[in-house]
Amino acid sequence: MTDIAQHWPQVIAAYIIYLVAVVSPGPAVLAIISASIAGGRRTGLTLAAGVFAGSFTWAFAAAIGLAAVLQTYAHLLQILKIAGGLYLLYLGYKALRSALRKQDMGGAQAAALGAKSGRQIFLRGYAIHLTNPKAIFAWVAIISVGLPANASTDAVAIVVSGCLLTGMIVFSSYALLFSTSRALAAYRAARRWIDGAMAALFCAAGIKLLSVRI
Repeated sequence: MTDIAQHWPQVIAAYIIYLVAVVSPGPAVLAIISASIAGGRRTGLTLAAGVFAGSFTWAFAAAIGLAAVLQTYAHLLQILKIAGGLYLLYLGYKALRSALRKQDMGGAQAAALGAKSGRQIFLRGYAIHLTNPKAIFAWVAIISVGLPANASTDAVAIVVSGCLLTGMIVFSSYALLFSTSRALAAYRAARRWIDGAMAALFCAAGIKLLSVRI
């Protein structure tokens, strides 16, 4: 615990970096919002759990130094980047198709999401976060800022667990907020505009991910 006391300012800085990263509307947050609006609270929370699992995976990789090793193998990150970018473009295509439909397909979308198993929805969230190289760099930054080179295991656990707890709260909050009856009513009233905006955001995120240099 004295290790943490000595480096408390760095730990707080690491928490702030992670909070800014998870609150910002990136691909994972967009997917949680979209799933919550179209499929309801259970779907949104399940997808949020998948995103959290992806964050946990990269947190573990960063903590044991694997993420730093991955950065030396650019081709592996390149594969992740391409897979993630293409998947985001696919999500954008699906949202665009929904936006172009004149009739309200909200019920059909909810039924389609409901027909998917919890495992499928969970894996969708996991894949979105796992194929985003920015998540790797974020965790490397968190570990680098929050922990000195000689940090103890307890210090690593406190930094990582604190960040993960923050992520769980933020991801779940997005799912709960956008699955309320008021949010659903607003979605039905402006469905095509919202789906169009989601399509644009997913496609922009996909293009940005594909064009970023590793």
